[in-house]
Amino acid sequence: MSCVKSPESTQSHGRENGRGLNSSTVMQPRLPNPTPKELRNGGRVKTNGRQPTGIYQPNHNFLAPHMQSPEYVQLSTAAAITLGIMQGKMYRCECTRCLNLLLTYPEGCRANCAYCGLARHREAERDYADRNFIRVDWPAVPIDDIVNIVAKDLANTPFHRMCISMITHPKSDRDTVSVLKKWTDKIDPNTLPVSILSNPTTMTKADVVTLKDLGADIFTVALDAATPEIFDRTRGKGVQSPHKWSKYWEILLSAREVFGAQRFGAHIIVGMGETEHEVLQLVQRIANLGGHSHMFCFFPEKGSLMDHLPATPRDQWRRVQLARYLIDYRDVQIEQMKFDSEGRITGYGITDSELCDVIDKGIAFRTSGCPGKIQEDISACDRPYGDSPPSNIASFPFHPRKKDLAKIRRQLDIPIVVR
Repeated sequence: MSCVKSPESTQSHGRENGRGLNSSTVMQPRLPNPTPKELRNGGRVKTNGRQPTGIYQPNHNFLAPHMQSPEYVQLSTAAAITLGIMQGKMYRCECTRCLNLLLTYPEGCRANCAYCGLARHREAERDYADRNFIRVDWPAVPIDDIVNIVAKDLANTPFHRMCISMITHPKSDRDTVSVLKKWTDKIDPNTLPVSILSNPTTMTKADVVTLKDLGADIFTVALDAATPEIFDRTRGKGVQSPHKWSKYWEILLSAREVFGAQRFGAHIIVGMGETEHEVLQLVQRIANLGGHSHMFCFFPEKGSLMDHLPATPRDQWRRVQLARYLIDYRDVQIEQMKFDSEGRITGYGITDSELCDVIDKGIAFRTSGCPGKIQEDISACDRPYGDSPPSNIASFPFHPRKKDLAKIRRQLDIPIVVR
């Protein structure tokens, strides 16, 4: 298989210049509605006081029980299926390689991020334990049960990594430490590494040091927004949420100092109103610091303040995916790339043959995240279908096959054709 340059694009989407872009004028979240006083801070769950009885599956009961960390954590549907806690199958996946654990409280997350299904504004609509997050349900399970299942047959675990995801809650810092201790008391983090997806808003550098000392080996910060303006609009004052761009960068730089090069990173969502040039400037900035970018394609989360907005056009997403991979793993600099007047990528700064080689390998289009046990540029955190339906995969949780790569090339919408 070889690639040669075509004189013009082989694909048009009927948009300006035939190329997609979720513009800043379009990607505006709606404002949250006020929550009745009696339903704030988990009022419904606390008032009813149902006691948990083992595993809780979202929407299984009419009322969610009173569950909270560190005794309980939630885990992704994919992780629950892999662990044997839930029945089900994943499209074209045998399992997920990352055990994602999410702290949980009746009050839920106290932030109000516009794109997130866990956001505070949903208090009146749905109990925290029943809310969807990155497109799936998250069952709640006693942490001791999870640790015991993994520890019982650690040598044969399908997981390459465990990740504790914090939320914005007064007890989140303390309980992250407790969950990590419960894990490392029975499971050697050198055998199954641990990542932290942090909540910078409540953290200090001392908290970062503590988590490193307790065995975490990678620390990530969910910047999500590519620019300070989009951050404020979607996770700060614009939606009555407490997060600040400056605080997130303070903790990200602390992680760089404490964890070291290649052991820290940032989550970024593509398609929330930034240009391709803006998001890749952020990717380059993080790479220059010695970190990695873990990328998500914007998909309108049901129940969020942005659920009425369009998903990221596939051509925009594929171009950024490819460029991000080149920056993080092929030492290409953004200064080598070319962009049009709308900030869209028109050149990648390497030869056509090199570019074709990267495309053909397919790794650039897999889910990006903390590394697993295969190689540094293949993520353990594969998040099956967390940012797209299986019918139109954005981040591949498995290696793309020949037919997948053919579709990716069409979606890329760059002047390269295959012969």
